[in-house]
Amino acid sequence: MNESVVWLTIFVLSVFVGIEVISKVSSVLHTPLMSGANAIHGVILVGAILVTGHAESTLALAVGLVAVVLATINMVGGFVVTDRMLQMFTARKKPVARGGEDA
Repeated sequence: MNESVVWLTIFVLSVFVGIEVISKVSSVLHTPLMSGANAIHGVILVGAILVTGHAESTLALAVGLVAVVLATINMVGGFVVTDRMLQMFTARKKPVARGGEDA
């Protein structure tokens, strides 16, 4: 069996497993899950940088660069979304009333 077919099969199966796992998560756990995913994306980014650093061909370097860019976008976007979700649970500051002004 061709090695690329094996890798493609593993990729497709992992996509199906990922969809099944994520679809079963309740909405209460989305924020902690997103925070954990951000940590994983950081590891993926470091791995992409290390692999790209050892690239020996132009094609491998180009694919590695794309992997680094996409991992960076994914990680930063995850932190932005997590921050926005956590802001929904913080208490809003009340405006300070100024004395002596007519309303």
